[in-house]
Amino acid sequence: VQLVESGGGLVQAGGSLRLSCAVSGFTFDYATIGWYRQPPGQEREGVACISSGDGSTYYADSVKGRFTISNDNAKTTVYLQMNSLKPEDTAVYYCGADYVDGISWFVPGLISYWGQGVQVTVSS
Repeated sequence: VQLVESGGGLVQAGGSLRLSCAVSGFTFDYATIGWYRQPPGQEREGVACISSGDGSTYYADSVKGRFTISNDNAKTTVYLQMNSLKPEDTAVYYCGADYVDGISWFVPGLISYWGQGVQVTVSS
C-alpha cells in the first residue's frame, strides 16, 4: 500500500492550496481516506475524510467551510482543497486510510496506512 502526498508549500494567510494523495495497492471500496495534520510540537489531528461507500465527507470543526475533500472518479486520488488559510493551519499534512467508518477514522490509532507527509506553511 502506498499513499503519496503532494501539493504542499508556503502560502500567505487568506490564500489557497490543494493537496493530493495518490493511492496504490489499496482497495478504496468500503474504505475511508482523508487527511490528518500535525502542527509543530502538537499531536496529530484529523482534518477531513471521505468514505468510498456513499461518498460521505466529514470535517473537523476548525476547517469546516474552508476545506473541501474529494476524490477522482477512479478513486485513486484524494484531494484536499484548502481555502482561506490561516497561520494556525501550518502543519505537516498526512494522508491516512483504513477500512473504518467516517467517524472512527478520526481516531488516529485506528488508521493503518499513512503517507509520508507534506509540509504546509501559512505566513501571516
